[in-house]
Amino acid sequence: MNLLVSEFIGTMVLILLGDGVVANVVLKGTKGHNGGWIVITTAWAFAVFCGVIVAAPSGAHLNPAVTIGLAVAGKFAWANALPFIIAQILGAMVGAFLVWIIYRDHFDASSDDPGGQLAVFSTGPAIRNPFSNIVSEIIGTFVLIFVILYCGAGSNVQGLAALGPLPVAILVFAIGLSLGGTTGYAINPARDFGPRVMHALLPMKGKGSSDWGYAWIPILGPITGAALAALVFALLQ
Repeated sequence: MNLLVSEFIGTMVLILLGDGVVANVVLKGTKGHNGGWIVITTAWAFAVFCGVIVAAPSGAHLNPAVTIGLAVAGKFAWANALPFIIAQILGAMVGAFLVWIIYRDHFDASSDDPGGQLAVFSTGPAIRNPFSNIVSEIIGTFVLIFVILYCGAGSNVQGLAALGPLPVAILVFAIGLSLGGTTGYAINPARDFGPRVMHALLPMKGKGSSDWGYAWIPILGPITGAALAALVFALLQ
């Protein structure tokens, strides 16, 4: 499988299942309505598991922060970083579009809750404080990349696939449960940006703002956290 196609499909699966569980829990009239945080974090962990399996041929980055962190650590060629990131963003957009297709009636039924509609596509802060919010994303992504680098230190595979699907799912599950309550733990710029673009484009009854004023935080925070994790990892070797 072409490496870029691998990243595209893996990220699409990740977002289809990840955003899908948020839709099931948040939108009105679904079978899983009000299922709660445990349901969301569990399904996101399984979404990562599935994405890693599908994208194993490319190393299963699925995340620009992973790609950049590996490049900073000298474990991935910078020349390949941008194509990987573009494939991830496009995959995330398609995954979000499929979620909209599946839950379209429920998006319209939730027309009085534009914030809930947006939450299906992108992350947002529990308490809006840009400094605290970006620190949360930096720390959460630092943990993600730091553990990935250590688990993959002796492997020729670079990316989430270096851990194997189950360990990386457990890692993301732990981050979501422990560190995700402040911002919804984007820890992945493609996961937030691609679906946020789709929210802006897709028709929904009662749709509100896509909150572009917040969108820089789940982009810059994860990138910063990934770079810091790579630098600390290199210093400790």
